[in-house]
Amino acid sequence: MAESLFQRARCVGAALFALSTLAAAAAPPPDLTGVWGNAPGLPGGSGRPEAPKLPPFKPDAGKRVAAFQALVAPGGETPGQYCLGHGMPGAVMGGGGYPMEIIQRPDQITIIYELHGETRRVYFGDRNAAQKDRIPGRGGYSSGRWEGETLVVETDNLTEQIDDRYPHSDQALVVERYSLAGQDAQGRRLLQVELTMTDPVFYDAPVKVTRRWAQVPNGRLLPYDCNEEIWQMRLEELASKAGVPLP
Repeated sequence: MAESLFQRARCVGAALFALSTLAAAAAPPPDLTGVWGNAPGLPGGSGRPEAPKLPPFKPDAGKRVAAFQALVAPGGETPGQYCLGHGMPGAVMGGGGYPMEIIQRPDQITIIYELHGETRRVYFGDRNAAQKDRIPGRGGYSSGRWEGETLVVETDNLTEQIDDRYPHSDQALVVERYSLAGQDAQGRRLLQVELTMTDPVFYDAPVKVTRRWAQVPNGRLLPYDCNEEIWQMRLEELASKAGVPLP
């Protein structure tokens, strides 16, 4: 009799565990929809967070980055001065005081950065394009998945960038892990991303950095226009005046 009761209790316990597991699996992910701005006073929460200490460049990459810096150093010129967006991973880490907006759907998350009007579309599952159909660019191609309450975004198909504070080759892979991180003193939701970039061409070690935002109640983004051709023309002009090849 005692054994029967014990077995019955075990069955009930197993059933409750199974139900709780199914409930957890069926629970919807957190809704990140909203406009997110600076989170003053928190590490990585300012408008211009301190750039991470980059791992040493591999020799060839280091030479190219140094040549580029020497080219633009006299005028302190940057892509942003020519209305060109950061691309990845700079769009996540930079932004000054400009906010970003997240629009969440079950099969897609859209992230819009007010600065330069950069837009990222993060697709899930079958909404993703096949690798052969992904078009390389400064922002690359971003695919997402949920791991519990954490949004994981992987970005590949990047073009080489030596004109940002996070230089990388076209072999770079950026992985972001987004999670809600409580509230600030004003009661606003906090959003945190842990970003890791690996690049076998530029670095021997990964680049890692954390960024934080606070939700802006009833926030809205303003327009911002960009033009990449003007920046490329300026770089060619600088190289021609300096008598050096374009890095």
